[in-house]
Amino acid sequence: MAGLSRSSFIDLRPLTASPAFARLWAGSALSGLGGQLTIVAVMLQMYAITGDTFAVSMIAVAGLVPMIFAGLYGGMLADAFDRRVVALLAASVTFASTLLLALLTWFGGETPAWLYALSIVNSSANSIVLAARMAIIPRLIPRELLPAASALNGISVGMMMMAGPALAGVLVAVAGFGWTYSIDVVLMTSLFLGLWTLPSIRPEGAPPRPGLQSLRDGWRFLRHASNIRAQYLIDITAMTFGQPLTLFPAIGAVLLGGGAVTTGVLTAAVAAGAFASSLFSGPIGRVRRHGVGIARAVVVYGAAVTAFGLVLGAAALGWFAPEGVGPHTVNVVLLTLAVIALAISGAADNISAIYRSTMMQTAVPDGIRGRLQGIYVVVVAGGPRIGALYAGALATLFALWFPPLVGGLIIMAVVATILRSSPRLRAYDALHPQP
Repeated sequence: MAGLSRSSFIDLRPLTASPAFARLWAGSALSGLGGQLTIVAVMLQMYAITGDTFAVSMIAVAGLVPMIFAGLYGGMLADAFDRRVVALLAASVTFASTLLLALLTWFGGETPAWLYALSIVNSSANSIVLAARMAIIPRLIPRELLPAASALNGISVGMMMMAGPALAGVLVAVAGFGWTYSIDVVLMTSLFLGLWTLPSIRPEGAPPRPGLQSLRDGWRFLRHASNIRAQYLIDITAMTFGQPLTLFPAIGAVLLGGGAVTTGVLTAAVAAGAFASSLFSGPIGRVRRHGVGIARAVVVYGAAVTAFGLVLGAAALGWFAPEGVGPHTVNVVLLTLAVIALAISGAADNISAIYRSTMMQTAVPDGIRGRLQGIYVVVVAGGPRIGALYAGALATLFALWFPPLVGGLIIMAVVATILRSSPRLRAYDALHPQP
């Protein structure tokens, strides 16, 4: 059993090798838990106010353009200034926007316009925090431990997304939106502790002057980095066509039953898969063909998303729910199958993310890493927002089961095409990383 633990379970050495990384990891996990409370609560509150799935999907879409600019600008700042300071300032904006959201809700001032506006501010500031934090990590731990650090981040994301949405559904149902946002405000203070205790982390070499030329330099590097480009294309395809998150409130209300609690359970299922795959991520650190690993993981992701669509189609036909569903009546059989499909999708996405993050942190030079991480954040955070528009529009035009069913098939076809047409990605060797 000890041998199995060493070879198969997650590698915890980054936490002991770098106390600074350990503090940052813990602070990010706790604040991320609070962030998930707010993300789910905002969706539920918008649906409660409007009763419109498309309005829920527009929460993500409205923040797309500001988030793109914030991610690119934040990455540029991370290459020009102390990355610790950049992350702290952006985290302060996130804290202020969440506090205002809580106050508006407590005093009855929440409106769809406020929900949209504060979600935009929150997501934009978080993009800057993420770009700076991801550029910081390779400076805190040895290169050979970066895959293990990425797996640990998968553990934290899995825990916060597994507990956060489920807890949000319960908190909203039992205590209301105000308490849910307020708990996020308290948990967010842990991020400041993790960032504040870091040493000064300035980019290596002569820092570029912030401005358009600095951004052009980042894009110029990306133009010649075919492996990084290929992983971006694979990820944005998966996130665009395989993110049914905005459909969950309506699925809980009209297809599977259970209301807000089902919304939390479905979201937590994705995180449970990510958590499990990180827990057993030991073998991933020994894989050298990261490009092939990314593609295979995303193909599995697409298959799981398609399976989820099929489950929703069965629910629309009334299978296993002869007496119907409602806020207090759940289609247990199909909810279970939906949870399994989403857990598999979460596991596959997390494995892909470990490979992608390691490739980014080892193949990209430190002096330009912030700008590339900024572009990476735009891909990772922007794809789901485009996906929200895709899912919301197609669900409105056709049915709730249609976007995931078709989206999963598209993902598998596109990824297979990219891998076949990218010989450098197929040949990528983690021991000799090339962008």
